[in-house]
Amino acid sequence: MSQYFEIADETLWNPSNGASRLFLRQVAVFEAELDLSSGIGPMENDECQIDPIAFETFVNALLARHRRTSHAIVLALSEGFTAIVLVLAERAGITVDWTRLGADPSGPLDDVQVSVRTGMSAPADGAAWRSELREKARELDRRMPR
Repeated sequence: MSQYFEIADETLWNPSNGASRLFLRQVAVFEAELDLSSGIGPMENDECQIDPIAFETFVNALLARHRRTSHAIVLALSEGFTAIVLVLAERAGITVDWTRLGADPSGPLDDVQVSVRTGMSAPADGAAWRSELREKARELDRRMPR
C-alpha cells in the first residue's frame, strides 16, 4: 500500500504507508517546534492535500531554523526531514531564497553546540550548508516515487 501527498491534482510523493506515517509524525513535531502550520493536511483515504501557501511559509521557516543551529544532535535529528521537505518544495515549485538563507544568520542562534574544549560553535558556512542540504535532497529525490 502507499499514500499520496498532493497539491491539487499533482502528486508530489507516493511513499509507503510506513514512510508516510513516520513523515507525518515528524511534521507534527516540527510544526510544534516552529509554532507554525505546515500546510500538510491530514491523510484521508490515502491522500494528503498540501496547501501551497502555508507550505511555502513552513519550508522557509524550517530552512531558516536549520541554518541558525550548530548543534550536532539537533542537526542529525532534523537533516533528513528538512531534506525531504525541500524535495517536496521543489516539486511544488516553491522558490527558496538560498542567498538570503545562506548569509550569516542574523539575530540569536538556535540550539548552539557548546564544548568545554572548543567553546561555542557557529553554524556552517552558508555555501557549504546550502550545498550539503541540496545534495541530500537530490539523493532523496531519486528515492521518492511520485
